[in-house]
Amino acid sequence: MRLRHTLAAACGALALTAALAAPAHAATGEFHYRFVGLSGEPQSATLNDPVSGECVTIPEAADPGASSPAFAPHNDTDEFAIVFTEADCTGDSWTLRPHGRPATDRLTLRSVVFLRG
Repeated sequence: MRLRHTLAAACGALALTAALAAPAHAATGEFHYRFVGLSGEPQSATLNDPVSGECVTIPEAADPGASSPAFAPHNDTDEFAIVFTEADCTGDSWTLRPHGRPATDRLTLRSVVFLRG
């Protein structure tokens, strides 16, 4: 009887480990945005095949006290991109469809998350 419980516990632990070790799904494609660089000039950046379901804080726009928000996002991935006005996927949000057109400079963001439709 004790062997059965030990075997069941070992199988449960193995299943949990396998589930946690599964590779993360990534959105296929590129997510482009612009930001104001240290020189004061607009620059472009790209997230390539971003991880799906995880909040990505835009590094160039992470600190509201030290940087302006990023702007003009263009979602050219195969997943929906939800952009947020604040870091850590907080604040107001807008959804950009997969392989959509570039947004205007007026759409600002500090973070983004990618989700399957």
